[in-house]
Amino acid sequence: MADGKPKSALDENILTEKTDEVLRKVDAEARVRKLDGFTAKMLTCVAVLMSIFHLYMAGLGTMPAHQQRMLHLAFAMFIIFLSYPFMKNSKKIGVIDYLFAFLGVGVNLYIFFNVDGIAARAGLTTQTDIIFGFLTVVLVLEAARRCIGPELPILSVLFLAYAYLGPHLPGDFMHRGYSFRRLSEHMYISAEGIYGIALGVSSTFIFLFILFGAFLSATGLSELITKVSLAVAGHKPGGPAKVAILGSGFVGMINGSAAANVVTTGAFTIPLMKRVGYKPHFAGAVEATSSTAGQMMPPVMGAAAFIMSEFLGIPYRTIMLASIFPSLLFFVAIWIFVHQEAVKTGLLGLPKDQLPDAKLALKKSGHLLVPIALLIYLLLDNYTPSFAAFYSILALIAVSFLRKHTRMSIKPLIAALEAGARQAVGVAIACAVVGIIVGVVSLTGIGLQLANMILRLSGGMLLPTLIFAMIACIVVGLGMPTSAAYIVAGTVVAPAMIRLGISPLVAHMFVFYYAILSAITPPVALASYAAAALADAPTNKVSWTAVRLGLAGFVVPFMFVYSPALLAQSDNWLEIFRSFVTASIGIYCLACFLQGYLLKKTNYIERVILFGCTVLFINGSILFSCLGIALLTTLLVRQKFYMHPA
Repeated sequence: MADGKPKSALDENILTEKTDEVLRKVDAEARVRKLDGFTAKMLTCVAVLMSIFHLYMAGLGTMPAHQQRMLHLAFAMFIIFLSYPFMKNSKKIGVIDYLFAFLGVGVNLYIFFNVDGIAARAGLTTQTDIIFGFLTVVLVLEAARRCIGPELPILSVLFLAYAYLGPHLPGDFMHRGYSFRRLSEHMYISAEGIYGIALGVSSTFIFLFILFGAFLSATGLSELITKVSLAVAGHKPGGPAKVAILGSGFVGMINGSAAANVVTTGAFTIPLMKRVGYKPHFAGAVEATSSTAGQMMPPVMGAAAFIMSEFLGIPYRTIMLASIFPSLLFFVAIWIFVHQEAVKTGLLGLPKDQLPDAKLALKKSGHLLVPIALLIYLLLDNYTPSFAAFYSILALIAVSFLRKHTRMSIKPLIAALEAGARQAVGVAIACAVVGIIVGVVSLTGIGLQLANMILRLSGGMLLPTLIFAMIACIVVGLGMPTSAAYIVAGTVVAPAMIRLGISPLVAHMFVFYYAILSAITPPVALASYAAAALADAPTNKVSWTAVRLGLAGFVVPFMFVYSPALLAQSDNWLEIFRSFVTASIGIYCLACFLQGYLLKKTNYIERVILFGCTVLFINGSILFSCLGIALLTTLLVRQKFYMHPA
């Protein structure tokens, strides 16, 4: 403890084999083979080449977007088939892995070099095109099964079956049906299948931001975030839980994966929470919820936010600004919840003499924040995300040389290039598979049918429609990456909301939030599973506690539907500020209701009143907000000056 920090909190060796094992169990993307020798060196070269290719395309390249997607997918499939085993316990690369890897490259190069020929034939396909299209669909599904798990490939197969069996389906689901040839052609040749918008976003914006995150990790920004978080919140009541919220929020901004965020920050925050008295399941739930919410926080909000920008045809800057207040509300909700838990149970923070010095940490590594400031400036100034990410990476490499301990020499530079590519292949293959689903939707119009079904079930009323939409988003997102969950839910759920008069941005933000929250929602809650393993707590108990902890956050999307000013969808900044303040008070009321604690323990009547206040603040109108404030003020006065049996 000579450096003034608790050994258990900042010891770099705490990220041991246990965290790797936990991540491999809950996240298919982490189940990579441990390779050595020629194959390992070859994969390193391919991964580095993939990163260099994308950097070149962002800064100097002029390749047509459609062809860039093909090379992007070729790189990803080659890395996946050699890195991820055919069977869960296969440790060695077999002949089938090499075959699939080179076929994955081949099917993409075939269409890459035949783009002009296909265009010259006015889109008419040959038998060879159809065969290669079929192989591409099969290989994409198999690569996804290996890399991100079976859920998304199974869903894609069901959509393909729906497209093929259309004439034999009942009721509203019946359609003309599409032949094997037509499906193969649509998925492979058209811009609405595998090589659609989702893969396009992956090959540009998403890859560069993942690479940016890999460079930040290589320079030690995560450690800086941890030290500053400990210094700011570690001494407060329940301090380690608040450290988890701050640390996971900042790391989650550039991570994009809830489960990976859990093991990155949870390896030290969960033991710290247990050390000050938090029960294991509660400690795990705090980390799972905070890590999940990190994907909502600007400036980098995970892959799905960039896809939303392309889907809606609006600048990413608009998405980023719209997410500021809702994401803050979610983190405020978690913060209040853990604070109330700490006060209610008498949990103290860590002694100040055991915490790092924030000023010293910033003096030592604060220069790493310059590229993040540059990134935010460029995004706010309406530069494209690709431009912003590219020059932020160059700036990060440049500023890393200001300090010896952050300097990116050849070895860490190559490691960062490799790590960025390896982290990006999961998103790439998920976007390719989702392209199949989007392709079926565009062919069959099933999105419209599902939207009609939701509206019929809800009777065309707003609140029931929102509840059905929430359930659909969470169910679709179970066990799936956030980007894939958002695309699927956005394709089939958002149209129902838009038909009720909700603006497209509000509808898609609603879907985006619940796609993220599916990571902590049972029965398949990947972030909660990872946190449970680190906390040595029952999985279901962690999952349901995470839901209870994040329940206030689950209400936030309803708030911005009823009050779009929370998404900065108003020219009146006074209205935006009022909406944020009243929503924050509503979140506070809900957290107190769930915890049964205001200034002191609440009785049943007070809890009912707190719930009523929450409902009033959700509406967002001035009248309802004034009523809510009056009720809350009455409760605060009662608890402050009058004793009552709890």
